[in-house]
Amino acid sequence: MTAKKKGVDFEQALSKLETLVNEMEQGDMTLEESLKAFETGIGLTRECQTRLTEAEQKVQLLVEEQGELRSRPFSGDSDEDVG
Repeated sequence: MTAKKKGVDFEQALSKLETLVNEMEQGDMTLEESLKAFETGIGLTRECQTRLTEAEQKVQLLVEEQGELRSRPFSGDSDEDVG
């Protein structure tokens, strides 16, 4: 179930990032608010990139497993083997 939680976290982070970008594009923020929003956006972007990289690595492990789709634990993932 850890993978599902990460998927939700990615979607939530992406949604927050999109909202933040829309707010910044309106141009109604003060300089302080803009800087804070930018800082938050950088954090959200890094979080999304980390989640995508983890997913890409897991897919690569699945594909490379002798051409068979088998799952094995990844980065502390305690899910049972699928294949």
